[in-house]
Amino acid sequence: MITSATSTASTAAATSGTATKADPATDPNAAQDRFLKLLVAQLNNQDPMNPLDNAQMTSQMAQINTVTGIQQLNQTMKSMADQFSALQVLQGASMIGRSVVTEGNNLPVADGVGKGMFDLSAAAGDVKVEVLTAGGQLVGSVDLGAQTQGRHQFEWDASKYAGSTEGLRFKVTALNGSTAVESTPLIQSKVVSAGADGGLLTLDLEGGGTVNYSQVKAIL
Repeated sequence: MITSATSTASTAAATSGTATKADPATDPNAAQDRFLKLLVAQLNNQDPMNPLDNAQMTSQMAQINTVTGIQQLNQTMKSMADQFSALQVLQGASMIGRSVVTEGNNLPVADGVGKGMFDLSAAAGDVKVEVLTAGGQLVGSVDLGAQTQGRHQFEWDASKYAGSTEGLRFKVTALNGSTAVESTPLIQSKVVSAGADGGLLTLDLEGGGTVNYSQVKAIL
């Protein structure tokens, strides 16, 4: 029984050692070991009449220390980046099921009402929303009159619209006298899943879209 336990422990240790063995090509300790072997070989084969200069040896040792330090720093930064990415995904998981506001001009219609929102860069004396099909055909409009700077919502009565509501979008025209006021169309979507891409938190939205977390204007 003792022999069996010892054998099992040895096998487990060997397996663990194999699983955690570092890559010789990137392991700083392996690089330093290779350098020392080369240095010893150089010392053993040097010309006795022209020995290796102390300053040159010191310079070589300083270089390998610098390279080793950079490799260790790279490994540390990669580990931190991996951990940060995992933390971002955990953060994104808390947003699943919640609604977010992002840029977009799609106009979802539910129960005969289309709802959308937009931002105005400045106050406008006349704001109008046009509802368009995917092909650009005008099918309705909403006159909102004067609006202040900031975020606004609107509703469009689609009960009299007999066409398909699939792919409807909206366009905002805002004027202050004869001067156009910049507007940004927005869309509200529900988050269905979260992930990471290139170290950035991404959110998969209901309807098939994917956005970076930095593109979210608001969380509802």
